[in-house]
Amino acid sequence: MTLKCFHCNEAVPSGISLLVTINNTEQPMCCIGCQAVAQTIVDNGLTQYYSVRTEPANKGQSLIPEQLQKNKLLDEAALQNEFIYQDNDTKEAILTIDGISCAACAWLIEMQLDKLSGLVSISVNATTQRATVKWRHAELNLSDILTAIENIGYHALPFKANEAELRNKKQSKAFIKRLGISGILMMQVMMIATGLYFGAFSDMSEDHKHYFRWVCFILTTPIIIYGAFPFYTGAFNAIKMKRLSMDVPVSIAIILAFTASAWATITRQGEVYFESVSMFTFLLLIGKFLEFRARSRAAQVSANLLKLMPMTATKLTTITSPAGHNTYEEELIAAKQLVVDDHVLIKPGEVVPADGVIVSGSSQLNEAMLSGEQLPISKSVTDNVFAGTINGDGNITVQVKQPTSHSFLSQLIRLSEQSQAHKPKLAQLSDKIAQFFVALILITSICTALYWHQHLPEEAFWITLSVLVATCPCALSLATPTGLTCATTRLNKDGIMIKGGHVMEAVPQLNCFAFDKTGTLTTGEFQINRVEVNGEYTKENVLAIAAALEAHSEHPIAKPFTAHRDFSIQAQNITVHSGKGVSGDIDADHYTIGKSGWAISQLDENAQQAISNHQDANCTLIKNNQVIASFYLVDQIRDDANAVIEALNKTGRTMLLSGDSQQACDKLATVLPLSSVEGSLSAQDKMHKIQQAQQNEKFNVAMTGDGVNDSPVFGAAHVSIAMGCGADITKSGADVILLNNKLSSINTLIKVGHKTRRIIIQNYLWAFGYNAIVLPLAVAGYITPYMAVIGMSTSSILVITNSLRLLKK
Repeated sequence: MTLKCFHCNEAVPSGISLLVTINNTEQPMCCIGCQAVAQTIVDNGLTQYYSVRTEPANKGQSLIPEQLQKNKLLDEAALQNEFIYQDNDTKEAILTIDGISCAACAWLIEMQLDKLSGLVSISVNATTQRATVKWRHAELNLSDILTAIENIGYHALPFKANEAELRNKKQSKAFIKRLGISGILMMQVMMIATGLYFGAFSDMSEDHKHYFRWVCFILTTPIIIYGAFPFYTGAFNAIKMKRLSMDVPVSIAIILAFTASAWATITRQGEVYFESVSMFTFLLLIGKFLEFRARSRAAQVSANLLKLMPMTATKLTTITSPAGHNTYEEELIAAKQLVVDDHVLIKPGEVVPADGVIVSGSSQLNEAMLSGEQLPISKSVTDNVFAGTINGDGNITVQVKQPTSHSFLSQLIRLSEQSQAHKPKLAQLSDKIAQFFVALILITSICTALYWHQHLPEEAFWITLSVLVATCPCALSLATPTGLTCATTRLNKDGIMIKGGHVMEAVPQLNCFAFDKTGTLTTGEFQINRVEVNGEYTKENVLAIAAALEAHSEHPIAKPFTAHRDFSIQAQNITVHSGKGVSGDIDADHYTIGKSGWAISQLDENAQQAISNHQDANCTLIKNNQVIASFYLVDQIRDDANAVIEALNKTGRTMLLSGDSQQACDKLATVLPLSSVEGSLSAQDKMHKIQQAQQNEKFNVAMTGDGVNDSPVFGAAHVSIAMGCGADITKSGADVILLNNKLSSINTLIKVGHKTRRIIIQNYLWAFGYNAIVLPLAVAGYITPYMAVIGMSTSSILVITNSLRLLKK
């Protein structure tokens, strides 16, 4: 029997024995090209490709160069479904980038990729070593973006939680290996150097002493070539792009010190500094390793979120028997293969594989990964469920509403990455300063070398070395990104989703807080308390008519009518009046239902005068210019609303901007200590009120609402906050979403915002203060190279450690 190539399905020639292990099974390949391509797919963790492909792949070509071929593979749609978010003509992906050593690397990548035609945006987070890239797929391929990153000396791959964790472990092992080798060799060099300094070899001949110099030279060489290699690559990439990074002065210092010592050893003239340069490199590596560990800790939360996505799902397939009876067959498939309208069975203890709606069964689900709330939430038919949440003790069948790449969890992670990568004005300024500062260091070092060569030539070299190292502005570039990453991570843990990059910058400046009423200060879970009926209609009849109309509305007031739905009554020619009500036809009669003030305004003057006693109702039903029913609803005030308003009044002004009647708003104001109350407002009116507060009273306004019909209002506010996680966050205009649906989260947001600002300012004060103090001391010769290395590393570690305080509650 002729073997077929597993990759391209062509016959495997006799005498060829090429194998690739795919899903723990060795599969035959027909040529080296197919073997290389298949191995690339396996290495990138994309073996799911072979499960979802509809036809054999093209015959693999020789990988010349190999990395270009790997990048091209990632353009295939079957592979991209796993990590690409597509919206009309644009695609978006999160990439993991290896080789980023500081914020200058992130800036360098952004500057170079901005030149690509078809790139919409790129933001690189140096702390998490990830980039969020958006591009027009008709003009640009993902492989072009990856190749452009490769061309400037970095390596990028689509971000996957498990892969990122493995890469982190691999990097950590490489760091430890580099540290171990450098440390062991450095100790040997130090032992010999100590003996020479303290006269242990004083009775030896000069030839024997020179022999020990050669031993030190041989032992130091691996430290300089292997141990310090990351600094050289960082410096080379920066210079190649005509930029200056923090690695440039460090690399110059190491190379100069080693070269001078090597020359003195070979020529037998001058002093050697092998022990100094080896310890110098070792201390730098320790600083880099501690910085890497701190970054890894700050980056792990969103990676852990992605791990919540299950690998498999139990899909229900409908089978129709010859007799016409439908039965369901369970099929275990990869969760990534689920499409819209698939039905999935979720058993007790299983993780929900996709966003959807429950079509049968009931259970309790743990949504702590979204909201931070550990108590399970009861869910039944018609309730929404979200990917990554954990089912409790009941079997439920869910109809898929969003593919995996568009799930709420995926969007949450994507938007979190964007907000962390945002650079406030202060950070943008510091990046520019850092570039000039490196140039200043190099110029100052040259001037220092010339001055001390004239006045103290034997110490000139080491003084110059100290200047190069001590003033390296790593801490300056780390000040903001570490603070923002830790702050957004802390808020995510509490169920507060930051969408807008400017939020953490704007929150400390807020001094006016505007609120919607329904669903914000109140729970939005209305109940029908009383029904007033006019004419020959019954209570049941008017409730059924109202339910038929309100079925077309998403407003919170429409929800209590759902229980009275009679599907024999169908409304047609429906018009939804945003934030006001609904009108439509039922059996040739025209009906209108909505907020009483608005509904009554639709009547002629005579009809309005006849029903003045219905003005205080929450909702009015009109048939052909005649009021036939009025509904009185009750809505409960949130438990934490009073404490939140009291706390906000201490720092600014609080406003109620509601579409409900002025009477209902005034009633709420008797319970809550609001500064001002405005009722009967349309969305446009709310927007004007916010603009007036901004322009006339110079307030910085935060608007909190339920996200329904609030887009223009949200757009006007400095910071917009939406309640709950039910709305599609990609369409919501909010900057912040309170996934836990707790009003008290606003206080948490403000508290963390102020703390973030303080910590970032502290980071900058330390970074600028350290450089301002150490530069003149180094130039004056008061700082040795050891002190310079320790000072530079300590300053970076202090900045990161200070930022990590934000993770604590």
